Amino acid sequence: MKKRIWELDALRGVCILGMVIVHFVYDLVELYALVPMAYPAWFAFIKDWGGVLFLLLSGTCATLGSRSTRRGLVVFACGMVCTLVTLGMYLLGFAGKEIIIYFGVLHCLGVCMLLWGGFKKLPTGGLAALGVVLTAAGLWLRGQLFSFPWLTVLGFVPEGFASSDYFPLLPNLGFFLLGAVLGRTVYREKTTLLPKVNEKNPAVRFFTLCGRHSLAIYLLHQPVLAGIMTAAAMIVRG
Repeated sequence: MKKRIWELDALRGVCILGMVIVHFVYDLVELYALVPMAYPAWFAFIKDWGGVLFLLLSGTCATLGSRSTRRGLVVFACGMVCTLVTLGMYLLGFAGKEIIIYFGVLHCLGVCMLLWGGFKKLPTGGLAALGVVLTAAGLWLRGQLFSFPWLTVLGFVPEGFASSDYFPLLPNLGFFLLGAVLGRTVYREKTTLLPKVNEKNPAVRFFTLCGRHSLAIYLLHQPVLAGIMTAAAMIVRG
């Protein structure tokens, strides 16, 4: 059995826990309006850059394993479940239209994994160049608005568009490919870079465990948060 690289699991665990915290604060402030406050600076930092780290890690891990197509299909299917749940919330009147996830982090990760089968044939230098170009193009698109809706998945945001989770392929596919470059270079030996760290340390084991089950945590944390927030709202509002 292939030994897992613990620090990649641990970093993924940090990312998914950061995402849980972001969703907790969003639910507290926006969805349930239990606490009237401005978002703190760390909220924006985790929201904007936690997903980037997740994509870099996914790209790195794509070079270390196999069956990226199967994993991509599973992750994308989970993304569609999130879309259907948020659509149901809107149709049932539990939230506004902006709650609907059209193309969130799971959709994006799933598509990146599916596309990896074609990109992995590129040499490392070509992969790096393409990653930089896609990232730069996506960062430029973030400041633009368009009158058409059919390229939203790529990053061409139409006027009036809103979604509770939006991860377009540009620049995120670029981040994924740059992560793959890291996998081919930094992790070319397919072994940990921190062999002297005690993997049995409770803190390390906690984060690695979260990282190994990040998809399950992502899917389950919102129903758990919804239950907590609903109970809190009933207590606060009588």
